[in-house]
Amino acid sequence: MRARPPTYSKFRDAQAELEKNGAAIFRDAEGVESLIIRYPYSINYIHSYAEDSPFFLALAEGKLKGSRCTKKGCAFVFATPRSHCMVCGSPTEWVDLPNEGRVHSWTTCHFGSEAFLKETPYNLAMVEFDGVGSLLLVRLKDAVEKDLFVGMPVVARYDPKPKYSITDVWFVPKK
Repeated sequence: MRARPPTYSKFRDAQAELEKNGAAIFRDAEGVESLIIRYPYSINYIHSYAEDSPFFLALAEGKLKGSRCTKKGCAFVFATPRSHCMVCGSPTEWVDLPNEGRVHSWTTCHFGSEAFLKETPYNLAMVEFDGVGSLLLVRLKDAVEKDLFVGMPVVARYDPKPKYSITDVWFVPKK
């Protein structure tokens, strides 16, 4: 018979035990003990990008695409694709965005999903572009938190083996 898994009051310690032995008990602040187990599973999604497809196809070609309102009096430009203008409701058209921008704001993520565990901690930045009215949320690589600043010039980099995902683009500090 297998022994009862060890009990931890710090979740990080319980996670470490999960990695080693597949089971642990976590005791919360009220003393409630919960058995946690490692239970890997896999799901294959069939997903359509529909009207956003040009954005992801452009990333695979090393380009950024945004959308611009077609109404003459509006012409708002979005860094993230929109089929209709969020300002006036008119249809939009695809436009090329620059590969260079500036950090508008950022955060350093010390926890992440499984896809980003090897990169943790990692930086996310809201990037602003000249002539574009909205921001683009992307990873900011090759930069440490102490060196980041609002207005920092950044340049886009693209995955040479695209997965047709937003992770196909990231930004680095402009040298």
